[in-house]
Amino acid sequence: MNIEKIQTQKISEAVEEQIEKMIVSGAFQAGEKLPSVRELCDMFGVGRSAVRDAITTLKGKGIVNVRRGEGAFICQFDCTKLFASSVLLPSFDDIQELFQVRKILEAGIAEMAALHRTEHDLQSLKKILSDESAERWEADYEFHLALAKAAKNDILIQFIQFISEMMKKTMVDFHIYVEKNNSIIKIIAEQHEEIYETIKNRDCKRANEAMIYHLNYVEKLLQR
Repeated sequence: MNIEKIQTQKISEAVEEQIEKMIVSGAFQAGEKLPSVRELCDMFGVGRSAVRDAITTLKGKGIVNVRRGEGAFICQFDCTKLFASSVLLPSFDDIQELFQVRKILEAGIAEMAALHRTEHDLQSLKKILSDESAERWEADYEFHLALAKAAKNDILIQFIQFISEMMKKTMVDFHIYVEKNNSIIKIIAEQHEEIYETIKNRDCKRANEAMIYHLNYVEKLLQR
């Protein structure tokens, strides 16, 4: 017979669990300040060291942010924390997988942008497309980021920023390469204009298709 040993739980761990449950239940909201250490001691009937240890653990998990002299605050959700940061450059296989993610993600973003865009969003997109003084990498990044903003979803914006940062070196090199070929520059510009027009006309289906077509074209160029 296999019998598991009974685990004893530290008081600080119990306090930590209780605070987490209160956050999940909505008793504490993102950005809200936790009660003071003394108030938490009274609330749970425990000593100050147990509360301090619990807050330290929650800070390590990225659940709370401790500000000196102010207290502990519930952190906002940040999807980029789902990914481990790395100083390594992505491999060829990584680039292919990132483009797979981009096609799934940005096709949906284009649809949502067509549905939710405002006149201000259109002005921002048009300004990016007409700015010939900007670096091509930066203009390309700003265009795709502006589409994510037009989709009106903060988490999608964070995903685009994360993927763009991962691919930055590759895309900078890519734009240096295409600068030697005016026909490629023209095709990419036309594809961006086509995406813009679908967003402007609120054509969700066509926006999805235009984005997939554009990303397929860029991916094929990268594979060369």
